[in-house]
Amino acid sequence: MFCSSSLSSSSFFLSSLSHSPHFQFLFKRSSMSTINLKVHAFAGNPLRSKTSKPTDLYSPISALETLKTHLLNNTHEDSSPNFKVLPFKKGKPLASSSESIDTSSPPFWHLGWITLADCKWFWESSDDLLSEDLFVYLGSDQDKDVIYWAIDILGDSVSIRELRDKKLCFVELRTLMVATDWADSRAMGELAVAGHARALLEWHNVSRFCGHCGGKTVPKDAGRRKQCSKEECKKRVYPRVDPVVIMLVIDRENDRALLSRQSRYVPRMWSCLAGFIEPGESLEEAVRRETWEETGIEVGEVIYHSSQPWPVGPSSMPCQLMVGFFAYAKSLEIHVDKEELEDAQWHSREDVRKALTFTEYEKAQKTAAAKVDQMCKGVEKGGTSDGTEMPLKEPDSMSNL
Repeated sequence: MFCSSSLSSSSFFLSSLSHSPHFQFLFKRSSMSTINLKVHAFAGNPLRSKTSKPTDLYSPISALETLKTHLLNNTHEDSSPNFKVLPFKKGKPLASSSESIDTSSPPFWHLGWITLADCKWFWESSDDLLSEDLFVYLGSDQDKDVIYWAIDILGDSVSIRELRDKKLCFVELRTLMVATDWADSRAMGELAVAGHARALLEWHNVSRFCGHCGGKTVPKDAGRRKQCSKEECKKRVYPRVDPVVIMLVIDRENDRALLSRQSRYVPRMWSCLAGFIEPGESLEEAVRRETWEETGIEVGEVIYHSSQPWPVGPSSMPCQLMVGFFAYAKSLEIHVDKEELEDAQWHSREDVRKALTFTEYEKAQKTAAAKVDQMCKGVEKGGTSDGTEMPLKEPDSMSNL
């Protein structure tokens, strides 16, 4: 979707151009002669910090005890420290939108943080009990005296009218990613927070039972882990990470890159090869195996580029970790596995340069930002009856090569 290129004297890196859940590796588009290693979607979470001591007021354990006290007392008073809660529904975070001071700039989105009192109000009309087990600890900001939580709304606790009155809407995380100005550190930080929260909540949803004995699992450490509820088992379960390799396969001699496409891609869209790491193999071995299996190309040297979290894959894989590599081809004849790919071709440096030059990233960002703004204002188009947003359609302007 968003790309970065490395067009040095010997090689270039092209990130995945596919806007789909199938193995992307996203970088901010940079100049055509440099590598941008610093800007990655869903990385750089400002709430991730060193673990506090259990006795610290901002630690997960202490924060959970304070939360429990306020829920049991059924008070609407602000807690100290203050609690901010980010609700999710069907994997979508709550968001709001604000007009830019510069009228020529698109609106910008914010995460829809609510107070604990708001959270209780949302649950008043629900048959579900609002308990501390529903909250997941995200982190804290001691300078602002704030502790941040996420919560998954599984039922119909929040109606579309209540959201519209507050100019809030549940928005696809992918849409927020496209709507984000990657030069805006605030927005990138909020995107990382939302990605972290979604990964944890989805993991809770798919780990309701112990894989060892089948007993029900219960949250521990403010949702940072789970444990089997059976006294004879008590197996601990930690959030899972699904590692994926994604690689730019390079023909050094002819200065070309190997890109592939699947049948579900929009026209002219090509992507780097990628695949899950199998048990018992190294990252480098996974790069070579996946390249050989899908294209019949033999890879020799493998060089690490960088990595990033990818929390927008299928809910059954709550958080992929994309690990990017340069991979140098030892053979050049392509034999495509038609069950995996529709096509794979070598693309010259000039082809890739043109594709990156004419891709309308700014237009796609403005379009997505306007979509979020319309949803938060209660515009019916693109919405659903439960106040959530329909999946973002791939803009034609993002087609490449």
